Amino acid sequence: MVGVVAAPVAPRKIAPEPPKHEYRTDARIAPLRQFFKKAGCPATEYAADFLIVADEFALDWRLLPSLSFVESTGGKTSRHNNLFGWDSGRARFDSPRAAIRYVGLQLGHSALYRSKDLDKILATYNRRYGYGQKVKSVMRQIATVQ
Repeated sequence: MVGVVAAPVAPRKIAPEPPKHEYRTDARIAPLRQFFKKAGCPATEYAADFLIVADEFALDWRLLPSLSFVESTGGKTSRHNNLFGWDSGRARFDSPRAAIRYVGLQLGHSALYRSKDLDKILATYNRRYGYGQKVKSVMRQIATVQ
């Protein structure tokens, strides 16, 4: 008789983060920090990481923060550093920074997301009716222009 053994989901490991560039003077950092801080989100601490990853993978800089806000209120309700509800919330990450980098890499390079516009990325990320509009609303709250 053969049985099935359930194993815990292992934390996602990815390549080391790229060297940090100077983001303290980046015009995008203030509105992003202000948005997270106003909502009391732990993700405030990772504002520069969101920008670094967005730039590296050619994503709208508001997308990852908005996904994290919709999925976990910017880390308030995240489990296992999974700010994004990745893999239906089952994914585990070594740190919030690792989660930001991993999800950014997937949205920028995986065959599921690569070469899609924002609406198609959001429809692939979560097919629930109104999800894309909710994320885009958060994006506009962060900043109205890219």
